[in-house]
Amino acid sequence: MTQTIIHLDNIQKAYSMGGQALVVLKGISLDIFKNEYVALMGPSGSGKSTLMNILGCLDTPTGGKYILNGHDVSEMEDNQLADIRNKEIGFVFQQFNLLPRLSALENVALPLIYAGVNKKERLERAMEALTKVKLDDRSHHKPNEMSGGQIQRVAIARALVNNPSLLLADEPTGNLDSKTSEEVMEIFGHIQASGNTVVLVTHEEDIAAYAKRVVRLRDGLVETDKQNMHQRLMVGTV
Repeated sequence: MTQTIIHLDNIQKAYSMGGQALVVLKGISLDIFKNEYVALMGPSGSGKSTLMNILGCLDTPTGGKYILNGHDVSEMEDNQLADIRNKEIGFVFQQFNLLPRLSALENVALPLIYAGVNKKERLERAMEALTKVKLDDRSHHKPNEMSGGQIQRVAIARALVNNPSLLLADEPTGNLDSKTSEEVMEIFGHIQASGNTVVLVTHEEDIAAYAKRVVRLRDGLVETDKQNMHQRLMVGTV
């Protein structure tokens, strides 16, 4: 039986604006399973950014239930959510969010400090993660000594270092040229092929084409949820 990583049951989200409720998510029900590769799409105002924040435990719903890898995170307090984020989710952002004064190895090892892992194991696991994205030879370089594509690979390695249940990527190629974007998407393909669950948030059709399933939102609801019959296949190793 396939393991459910994400279970959303009637997820709603509303914000109070000037004394009125602005309803952004109107009842999202969705299951994502272990080792799936899902693209989450939608136009501006569709609710995809709000949903991504809820999936990443950066925000909580105002209604409905969210089960992440067996944990009911719908009503957790902030400190509990922080713990779940560190253990269960690897984040890859458009802006990279690396610390400029640290080497690639030190940047990748950062989440393990918060997890209480000793220095020797931190550096070993960080090097393993860099090897997965084929950057072990750049481990001692700082961000300003690397290309945009290499920096994003470091960010991906950092997201993988805790062996998360879910890799959540928010517009991961938004700051990259088309050739570098293809290289980064190849990396995600290899990550998913090795057994990880990947959820990709994007507004670009050619990036979503790498995913095996595409969920489209419109006006705070799931508009379509389809398997991608024309998935762009990996052309080789990166």
